[in-house]
Amino acid sequence: MEKKELVLYSREAIARRVEELAKEVDAAYGGKEIVVIGLLRGSFVFCSDLVREMKSKMEIDFMTTSSYENNESSSGDVKVFGDLRCDVKGRDVLIVDDIIDTGHTLQTVTEAIKKMEPASVKSVVMLDKPSRREVDFSADFTGFTIDDVFIVGYGLNYGPYYRNKPYIYTYED
Repeated sequence: MEKKELVLYSREAIARRVEELAKEVDAAYGGKEIVVIGLLRGSFVFCSDLVREMKSKMEIDFMTTSSYENNESSSGDVKVFGDLRCDVKGRDVLIVDDIIDTGHTLQTVTEAIKKMEPASVKSVVMLDKPSRREVDFSADFTGFTIDDVFIVGYGLNYGPYYRNKPYIYTYED
């Protein structure tokens, strides 16, 4: 039996919020050059949309992380695959992720980047699930705060699928 989608954030609502976030991030950096680091695979859609709306001069890089595998919730065991191609020492860094729930991924990546001696590290997420937080970590910028529901689309997957959906949804019971 096929599950029925329940759209939480439409393509239009996401586009409006991404535009607002881009302005917030640009204002926070005050015209400084930044290094944007997207966390793959989940953030690729959000990161792409966000950087196209931003005015800041930037270099873009990616890190591949995993804490979900093909499950509906984070395992808390964060794996980071590969290194950055750019040097962040002395530079302002913005980490972009699709969602923060337990907080383990962003905390792990932030700590790893801080060891590289950047001038600053900030983070932006499309979605925040504060009810699932297991560590004391919050993103500096957040698109939407959501309840503890399983979500799919706009870069978020269900198994290996549905990252390409242009909206964010859950499934009706």
